[in-house]
Amino acid sequence: MTRFEGKTVLVTGGATGIGRASATAFAAEGARVMIGDVDERAEETVAIIRQAGGEADFVRTDVADGIQVRALVAACLKRFGSMDAAFNNAGILPPQRPIHEVPDEELNAAIDVDFKGVWYCVQAQVRHFLNVGGGAIVNTASVGGLIADPNMAAYCAMKHAVIGLTKGAAVEYARHNIRVNAIAPGFVVTPMTQHWADSPEFTSAFFQHNVSGRCAQPEEIAGTVLHLCSDAASFVNGATFVIDGGQTAH
Repeated sequence: MTRFEGKTVLVTGGATGIGRASATAFAAEGARVMIGDVDERAEETVAIIRQAGGEADFVRTDVADGIQVRALVAACLKRFGSMDAAFNNAGILPPQRPIHEVPDEELNAAIDVDFKGVWYCVQAQVRHFLNVGGGAIVNTASVGGLIADPNMAAYCAMKHAVIGLTKGAAVEYARHNIRVNAIAPGFVVTPMTQHWADSPEFTSAFFQHNVSGRCAQPEEIAGTVLHLCSDAASFVNGATFVIDGGQTAH
């Protein structure tokens, strides 16, 4: 398949996990890929794409800094001459604590990366898409943006905010041919969640309440990301796609 032949896709958080799986999948379908991340393992993602014959580049970017985000978009345009879609996937998972024990620095980090980081990306991408007649944006939320679990209030609040931002942007820019959607993954095994996957106590309790009885792999999330950025999803806007193996249906 070459759904993205001749197109350029920007991916934040592309160093590992869902970001890497999506970046390599985009490249396999013909896209040029620009990756923004604070994690230097993004260089490995670029190498994987290039070894497979694709085009990719990496700019170290802290999405919590609006200036760096705007510079990332500029670098993408300079390097590849275009940007047709964007996947805003960068995020952090704050330590699990009850609300009354969350220190200011952990709350601020969640706000800065998990919400403001997506805000800055959407803002910069929309400015570009307004100039070129449209584009597609996908934001990574979470099932934590739909439901809540104990000791994860800061994370859940930010992911709820990402879904609200997604809807707001979709409403504002639909008539400019800009589509903005979100994904809400469940438990996906990535470096950020590996400590949960390695805990028999956690997985045993989790699987009792998940109808699929397993975790997802990053590649199982990437397919929805690509679909939402493709022409096949031309009438999908302001939606949140739940990819959780039935977790929230139970």
